[in-house]
Amino acid sequence: QVQLVESGGGLVQAGGSLRLSCATNAYTSRTYTMGWFRQVPGKGREFVAAISRSGGSTDYADSVVGRFTISKDNAKNTVYLQMNSLKPEDTAVYLCAANRAISLFDRDYGYWGQGTQVTVSS
Repeated sequence: QVQLVESGGGLVQAGGSLRLSCATNAYTSRTYTMGWFRQVPGKGREFVAAISRSGGSTDYADSVVGRFTISKDNAKNTVYLQMNSLKPEDTAVYLCAANRAISLFDRDYGYWGQGTQVTVSS
């Protein structure tokens, strides 16, 4: 059974940092590639980052390259999204998702967490 539970969101000033966590179980961690997406009201889900099952391959949206880092702790079955130099335009609900392979498209991900709100004030 796939399990995805996000945490770590909150309110931060522009230029600040947050670390999001996506807690999974052992089955999910060893079976699926994990992705982070974000969504603002009235818009579709936007790809942010993804990491392979082993953690050896990653991919990022151009808008977050150099500021966000996705990582994975296989011992804890947790995927992280370290977000630095945050901007007001990063404000969104951030969702963790699972898929069989790295993909930039939300339609490819079959499993989703409930999301965590990130708000960046100017």
